[in-house]
Amino acid sequence: MTTPSAGPLTLRLILIRHGLSTFNVERRIQGRDDLSTLTDEGRGQARRAGQALEGLSVEALWASPLKRAAETARSVAASLAGIEEGITWSDDLLEVDLGPWSGSTAADLQENHPEAWATWRRDPSVLQLERADGTPYFPLQELMAQAERALAALVARHPARGADRTVVVVAHNMILKVMLLAMLGRDLSSLRSLRLDNASISVVNVAALAGPDSGAAPAAALRFCERHSVQLESVNGTTHLGDGWLERPPEGLRLLLVRHGETDWNREGRFQGQIDIPLNDRGREQADAARSCLEGVSLQRAWSSRMSRPRETAEIILRNHPAVHLSLTDGLREIGHGLWEGRLEEEIRADWPDLLDAWKRAPETVTMPEGETIQQVSDRAVACWREIVAALVPGETVLVVAHDAVNKTILCELLGMTPAAIWSIKQGNGGVSVIDYPQGSEGVGVVTALNITAHLGGVLDRTAAGAL
Repeated sequence: MTTPSAGPLTLRLILIRHGLSTFNVERRIQGRDDLSTLTDEGRGQARRAGQALEGLSVEALWASPLKRAAETARSVAASLAGIEEGITWSDDLLEVDLGPWSGSTAADLQENHPEAWATWRRDPSVLQLERADGTPYFPLQELMAQAERALAALVARHPARGADRTVVVVAHNMILKVMLLAMLGRDLSSLRSLRLDNASISVVNVAALAGPDSGAAPAAALRFCERHSVQLESVNGTTHLGDGWLERPPEGLRLLLVRHGETDWNREGRFQGQIDIPLNDRGREQADAARSCLEGVSLQRAWSSRMSRPRETAEIILRNHPAVHLSLTDGLREIGHGLWEGRLEEEIRADWPDLLDAWKRAPETVTMPEGETIQQVSDRAVACWREIVAALVPGETVLVVAHDAVNKTILCELLGMTPAAIWSIKQGNGGVSVIDYPQGSEGVGVVTALNITAHLGGVLDRTAAGAL
């Protein structure tokens, strides 16, 4: 199976959070007050984020005007030829308005506003504050409307149709998270399922949805997600900041979810499914690059699909961890494509044109001929994932190696989406995703990083856009 979207890539958004600020160090609430600036470390992070984008053709850079984001944006622009004088400053990229809390520490708020602070930690979408004039407001709900405005302005200036283009956006933690949720059509309940670190880089691919009026101005009543297809290519990439990108607190659990390396059928775009196609030489190189990327991590356990391509990928990664036992499970087995297996897309189209179109447009509606549904894959993959999580003890970091469709359904579940959204998630061969459970196996999983492929060369995922 190929990895389609509702249309060809026309707009790539590269989202960058500002570098470490003085308030980040002091663990103070920043919000949209312009009270904090970049630290020396934050300036170095901003510079390295810009260097990570060198060589990319970037059409424009948009940024929040707050000092910590503005300085980051100028540093990034210095690495992008022709962009520095053309930064677009947008108030719709300002951070969430936490006015009365700005400058406070968590300890201050826990002591002086315990109920409101508990609400912020539990469900920030329902937090209500008061402005200086006594007017009540919901900061996160306002931020969602702001995010929709920011996205509308971006695509109005750089339409997600026609020639491919790349736009860099430099802003803040909460506004960038909410923009990601808005693009995915998710509500604020998924806010805590994503993490964005200082100077992190996330890549989102956007295409305008086809329709009878696709060339006209979009209806104002439609949300961004109703007018565009979106694919998260990567989220919270920080490898450009150095070897400590996988550091984490000792408590909680961490799972490293890896897609197997490339096969010849991936390269050819042939549907492989449950036919046991082995890695090719490039796939072994990708697995070895993942091994090098993870060599500083202390692993306690590992799981893989029984199929040879993920198993060999896991075995290569575990060369640095000879004492770690590799458990094999059918729960992580790739989707069964049935009669489509072994065929190229054009061969499938000749016999099942309508079903193939439905698979690309609405995969949840398709039962593969003599194969599986994506819901069946999700049911067994998510059940297997939960069994793995439940078996862990606090402080453990484990490796899980599986397949494209399997990984996508697990990530959809973690992000609060159904398997219908699998095309919204990219999984490159040898790509690494990081999922943390800060409160242990009974807590909420946080997608700390998604589809990191920088160890394979550059910020963008250049792995084969081949079949599952």
